[in-house]
Amino acid sequence: MRIGVDAMGGDFAPAGVVKGALDAEGLLGDDDKIVLIGDESAIREHLAEADGHERFIRIEHAGEVIGMDESPVEALRQKPGSSIAKMATLAAAGELDAIISAGNTGACVAAAQMRLRRLRGVHRPGIAIITPTYAGPVIMCDVGANVNCRPEHLYQYGLMSAEYSRCICGIAEPRVALLSIGSEDAKGNQLVKETRELFKNDPEVKFVGNVEGSDMFHGACDVVVTEGFVGNVALKLMEGLAEGLFKSTYLELTRLNPDLASQFEHAITTIREKYDFNEYGGAPLLGVNGICIICHGASQARGITNAIGVTLDFAETHINDRITERLGRRRQSGDDS
Repeated sequence: MRIGVDAMGGDFAPAGVVKGALDAEGLLGDDDKIVLIGDESAIREHLAEADGHERFIRIEHAGEVIGMDESPVEALRQKPGSSIAKMATLAAAGELDAIISAGNTGACVAAAQMRLRRLRGVHRPGIAIITPTYAGPVIMCDVGANVNCRPEHLYQYGLMSAEYSRCICGIAEPRVALLSIGSEDAKGNQLVKETRELFKNDPEVKFVGNVEGSDMFHGACDVVVTEGFVGNVALKLMEGLAEGLFKSTYLELTRLNPDLASQFEHAITTIREKYDFNEYGGAPLLGVNGICIICHGASQARGITNAIGVTLDFAETHINDRITERLGRRRQSGDDS
């Protein structure tokens, strides 16, 4: 498998990205290769002291970089030589089997849609994250790919995420829920209400109704569906809240009893790592005709390494084939809009 990695994307690029690629060697099979895309001289500088990297890493030069603050579509047009644009172009030409980026999310989503296109039957791809909870993993989709959704888009996010949950989380019958301002059927805006009817009318979906934001942490569902604006706000809120709680807990224990804080330090660190986005590597852009993994902009080397692992798992479980099959059954039933 040939995995393209945007070497220039993210807060710690290129050093962190290159180190993450090097650390992923143990995850690769004999035929797997990592293709680092970006400024060749900068990449080689960070590869200089790594012996034997030629066995599994090669470089594709890209002289431009799309900044985090640039307009995605406009930047792709103005910078066709950027690492994101070139990565997607190589994938579309069949020279890469998967792409990974911690760079500009909008640009990565746009490039994947323009170059890789969508799976048959998919209206809008969505970014699906795995959220850890004490009751088990919960997949939330979408968290930023599409902020102008129609009911059919949200419905498809549920179908695609359910397949992702089966393959990656091992949940045989994922419970799908719709994020809203209340669990009652009457709650929610028009988009939520119309989407709910689509789920309720599909006997193949184990739809459990509306959930509030807190419910997804209490074991109420395995998949939660929302549009990209709300999903991204929820994601960033969860990240900030988790970080703040861990810091506050440790500081308070230290203030009350330093010895007690020392005893709990290992447990707090272990739990904190479970909620660290670097642990999960990256989130797939479900619905594109290929494999596109989007990483957090602050991903460190460990995050890039784990993103490569996510990519290999995604390919091995043939999730795209399962999504295509599921949507095909819906078309055959005459329900596709």
